[in-house]
Amino acid sequence: MGTFLVALLMAFPTQTVLTRVKIWIAVPILMLVVMTGILADVIGVAVTVTEERPFHSRSAKKLAGARHALRLIRNADRVASLCNDAIGDLAGTMSGAMGAAIVFNLEKIYPDLNEALVGTIMVALISSVTVGGKAVGKMVALRESHMITQRLGEVLDWLEDRLGLDILGEGKKTGPERRDRA
Repeated sequence: MGTFLVALLMAFPTQTVLTRVKIWIAVPILMLVVMTGILADVIGVAVTVTEERPFHSRSAKKLAGARHALRLIRNADRVASLCNDAIGDLAGTMSGAMGAAIVFNLEKIYPDLNEALVGTIMVALISSVTVGGKAVGKMVALRESHMITQRLGEVLDWLEDRLGLDILGEGKKTGPERRDRA
Protein backbone atom coordinates (compact mmCIF):
# COMPACT_ATOMS: atom_id res chain seq x y z
CA MET A 1 0.00 0.00 0.00
CA GLY A 2 2.87 2.37 0.83
CA THR A 3 4.51 1.77 -2.54
CA PHE A 4 1.21 2.47 -4.29
CA LEU A 5 0.83 5.80 -2.50
CA VAL A 6 4.44 6.87 -3.12
CA ALA A 7 4.15 5.93 -6.80
CA LEU A 8 0.89 7.82 -7.07
CA LEU A 9 2.31 10.90 -5.37
CA MET A 10 5.41 10.86 -7.60
CA ALA A 11 3.96 9.71 -10.92
CA PHE A 12 1.03 12.09 -11.27
CA PRO A 13 2.98 15.34 -10.86
CA THR A 14 5.83 13.99 -12.98
CA GLN A 15 3.51 12.95 -15.81
CA THR A 16 1.68 16.26 -15.62
CA VAL A 17 4.90 18.22 -15.83
CA LEU A 18 6.44 16.06 -18.56
CA THR A 19 3.46 16.40 -20.87
CA ARG A 20 3.83 20.20 -20.67
CA VAL A 21 7.56 20.88 -20.76
CA LYS A 22 9.95 21.05 -23.66
CA ILE A 23 11.74 17.88 -24.71
CA TRP A 24 15.13 19.32 -23.72
CA ILE A 25 13.84 19.63 -20.14
CA ALA A 26 11.97 16.30 -20.06
CA VAL A 27 14.92 14.16 -21.16
CA PRO A 28 17.25 15.26 -18.30
CA ILE A 29 14.42 14.65 -15.82
CA LEU A 30 14.02 11.16 -17.28
CA MET A 31 17.77 10.55 -17.00
CA LEU A 32 17.72 11.72 -13.38
CA VAL A 33 15.05 9.14 -12.57
CA VAL A 34 17.02 6.40 -14.36
CA MET A 35 20.21 7.40 -12.51
CA THR A 36 18.34 7.39 -9.20
CA GLY A 37 17.32 3.78 -9.85
CA ILE A 38 20.89 2.84 -10.71
CA LEU A 39 22.30 4.59 -7.62
CA ALA A 40 19.72 2.90 -5.39
CA ASP A 41 20.72 -0.46 -6.85
CA VAL A 42 24.41 0.27 -6.17
CA ILE A 43 23.64 1.19 -2.56
CA GLY A 44 21.50 -1.91 -2.01
CA VAL A 45 24.19 -4.23 -3.36
CA ALA A 46 27.07 -2.50 -1.58
CA VAL A 47 25.42 -2.55 1.84
CA THR A 48 24.41 -6.19 1.38
CA VAL A 49 27.96 -7.43 0.66
CA THR A 50 29.85 -5.18 3.09
CA GLU A 51 31.33 -6.93 6.11
CA GLU A 52 30.68 -5.46 9.52
CA ARG A 53 34.13 -6.07 11.04
CA PRO A 54 36.05 -3.03 9.64
CA PHE A 55 33.41 -0.65 10.95
CA HIS A 56 33.73 -1.73 14.59
CA SER A 57 37.03 0.08 15.16
CA ARG A 58 35.82 3.10 13.19
CA SER A 59 32.72 3.24 15.36
CA ALA A 60 34.78 2.86 18.54
CA LYS A 61 36.89 5.81 17.40
CA LYS A 62 33.64 7.72 16.78
CA LEU A 63 34.54 8.40 13.16
CA ALA A 64 31.84 10.15 11.17
CA GLY A 65 29.39 7.75 9.58
CA ALA A 66 30.78 4.55 11.13
CA ARG A 67 27.85 4.04 13.49
CA HIS A 68 25.43 4.65 10.63
CA ALA A 69 27.34 2.27 8.36
CA LEU A 70 27.11 -0.45 11.01
CA ARG A 71 23.40 0.14 11.35
CA LEU A 72 22.98 -0.12 7.56
CA ILE A 73 24.99 -3.37 7.41
CA ARG A 74 23.02 -4.89 10.28
CA ASN A 75 19.82 -4.05 8.41
CA ALA A 76 21.13 -4.99 4.95
CA ASP A 77 17.95 -6.92 4.11
CA ARG A 78 15.82 -3.83 4.70
CA VAL A 79 18.26 -1.54 2.90
CA ALA A 80 18.31 -3.87 -0.11
CA SER A 81 14.54 -4.15 -0.12
CA LEU A 82 14.13 -0.39 0.02
CA CYS A 83 16.87 0.45 -2.48
CA ASN A 84 16.73 -2.42 -4.95
CA ASP A 85 13.03 -3.19 -4.83
CA ALA A 86 11.10 -0.09 -3.81
CA ILE A 87 13.26 2.72 -5.20
CA GLY A 88 14.78 0.75 -8.08
CA ASP A 89 11.50 -0.71 -9.31
CA LEU A 90 9.67 2.58 -8.86
CA ALA A 91 12.36 4.38 -10.86
CA GLY A 92 12.09 1.74 -13.58
CA THR A 93 8.33 2.02 -13.79
CA MET A 94 8.40 5.81 -13.71
CA SER A 95 11.09 5.99 -16.39
CA GLY A 96 8.90 3.94 -18.71
CA ALA A 97 5.93 6.19 -18.08
CA MET A 98 8.11 9.26 -18.54
CA GLY A 99 9.40 7.86 -21.82
CA ALA A 100 5.79 7.44 -22.96
CA ALA A 101 5.06 11.06 -22.04
CA ILE A 102 8.08 12.21 -24.06
CA VAL A 103 6.90 10.15 -27.05
CA PHE A 104 3.44 11.72 -26.66
CA ASN A 105 5.04 15.20 -26.73
CA LEU A 106 7.08 14.31 -29.79
CA GLU A 107 3.93 13.14 -31.54
CA LYS A 108 2.24 16.47 -30.79
CA ILE A 109 5.21 18.37 -32.26
CA TYR A 110 5.66 16.03 -35.24
CA PRO A 111 2.22 14.57 -36.13
CA ASP A 112 3.62 12.44 -38.98
CA LEU A 113 5.97 10.63 -36.61
CA ASN A 114 5.65 6.85 -36.45
CA GLU A 115 4.54 6.54 -32.82
CA ALA A 116 5.19 2.78 -32.65
CA LEU A 117 8.75 3.17 -33.92
CA VAL A 118 9.58 6.13 -31.67
CA GLY A 119 7.99 4.39 -28.67
CA THR A 120 10.00 1.24 -29.34
CA ILE A 121 13.22 3.22 -29.64
CA MET A 122 12.42 5.05 -26.39
CA VAL A 123 11.84 1.74 -24.55
CA ALA A 124 15.07 0.34 -25.98
CA LEU A 125 17.05 3.43 -24.91
CA ILE A 126 15.64 3.51 -21.39
CA SER A 127 16.12 -0.24 -20.96
CA SER A 128 19.68 -0.25 -22.25
CA VAL A 129 20.75 2.67 -20.06
CA THR A 130 19.04 1.15 -17.01
CA VAL A 131 20.33 -2.41 -17.48
CA GLY A 132 23.80 -1.29 -18.54
CA GLY A 133 24.01 1.22 -15.70
CA LYS A 134 22.94 -1.36 -13.14
CA ALA A 135 25.43 -3.90 -14.49
CA VAL A 136 28.32 -1.44 -14.20
CA GLY A 137 26.93 -0.22 -10.86
CA LYS A 138 26.88 -3.75 -9.44
CA MET A 139 30.53 -4.27 -10.43
CA VAL A 140 31.44 -1.02 -8.67
CA ALA A 141 29.29 -1.91 -5.65
CA LEU A 142 30.98 -5.29 -5.26
CA ARG A 143 34.47 -3.83 -5.67
CA GLU A 144 33.95 -0.70 -3.53
CA SER A 145 31.29 -1.88 -1.06
CA HIS A 146 33.11 -0.68 2.07
CA MET A 147 33.78 2.78 0.67
CA ILE A 148 30.19 3.15 -0.59
CA THR A 149 28.74 2.02 2.74
CA GLN A 150 31.10 4.35 4.65
CA ARG A 151 30.19 7.32 2.44
CA LEU A 152 26.48 6.57 2.82
CA GLY A 153 26.98 6.40 6.59
CA GLU A 154 28.74 9.77 6.48
CA VAL A 155 25.91 11.31 4.45
CA LEU A 156 23.31 9.97 6.89
CA ASP A 157 25.38 11.21 9.84
CA TRP A 158 25.66 14.65 8.24
CA LEU A 159 21.93 14.79 7.48
CA GLU A 160 21.02 13.79 11.02
CA ASP A 161 23.45 16.30 12.46
CA ARG A 162 22.37 19.21 10.25
CA LEU A 163 18.65 18.53 10.03
CA GLY A 164 18.11 17.10 13.48
CA LEU A 165 16.40 14.03 12.04
CA ASP A 166 16.54 10.48 13.38
CA ILE A 167 16.89 8.89 9.93
CA LEU A 168 17.79 5.37 11.04
CA GLY A 169 15.36 5.35 13.94
CA GLU A 170 18.02 4.96 16.61
CA GLY A 171 16.14 7.15 19.05
CA LYS A 172 19.25 9.14 19.93
CA LYS A 173 19.42 12.87 20.21
CA THR A 174 20.49 14.59 17.05
CA GLY A 175 21.24 18.10 15.94
CA PRO A 176 22.72 20.61 18.37
CA GLU A 177 21.84 18.48 21.43
CA ARG A 178 23.93 15.63 20.02
CA ARG A 179 26.96 17.82 19.39
CA ASP A 180 26.93 19.13 22.97
CA ARG A 181 27.20 15.60 24.36
CA ALA A 182 29.73 14.21 21.87
